[in-house]
Amino acid sequence: MSFNQIFADPVANVAMAYGSSIASQGKDIVHKEIHRFVSINKLKYFFAVDTTYVMKKLGLLIFPYMHQNWEVRYHRDIPLTPRQDINAPDLYIPSMAFITYILLAGMALGIQKRFSPEVLGMCASTAFVWMVIEVLALLLGLYLATVQSDLGTFDLLAYCGYKYVGMILTVVGGLVFGLNGYYISLAWASCSLMYFMVRSLRMKILTSVVQDGLSRTTGRAQMYITLGAAAFQPLVLYWLTAQLVH
Repeated sequence: MSFNQIFADPVANVAMAYGSSIASQGKDIVHKEIHRFVSINKLKYFFAVDTTYVMKKLGLLIFPYMHQNWEVRYHRDIPLTPRQDINAPDLYIPSMAFITYILLAGMALGIQKRFSPEVLGMCASTAFVWMVIEVLALLLGLYLATVQSDLGTFDLLAYCGYKYVGMILTVVGGLVFGLNGYYISLAWASCSLMYFMVRSLRMKILTSVVQDGLSRTTGRAQMYITLGAAAFQPLVLYWLTAQLVH
């Protein structure tokens, strides 16, 4: 199916408009709740991006294999902002990617004549809940492993939220090129995301094990957490996209 055919479908257009409304409302609610519990200055760090950073980070998420230095840079013990360091986690790309995913979900459901506000709302809530579960599981794993790391909740939200970029690539591949395109895009996005997660979390988690001089058992637990987080990504990618193209 071509892009012209997709955007010419009136049901798909209505679905996209409704999806945009849901995504906007969800974004406002999340921001309101975040502002209740988090310092605005701390939150601003994760949105300190520019166009150059966004383009480079998207390229890194889609093709991370040539990137050499994965270490987050610091200045006077303070991490550089995302616009200054491509390795710094941000929440701008995950937020925009989540909204785009909801729009694509509405369009895909509209094309298949399966669109309804309830179904689209379920897609949005399911995607959000899975990310929350993933972040909580990582926080619990890091706590049980008893290794001090500078990974905070927002860092984990950023890393877990980058999967929405791969989900967009996968859904677009399925809408334009059918099932073959979907599975090729899914395989590519999954491999890229797993590689990105391993390299990024490895610098954050395993480095702290070496610096703190902790036991080999603790280091092994940290490695399992890193690999487990990476291996979980393809499962979520498939779970949240398969119903949109089948």
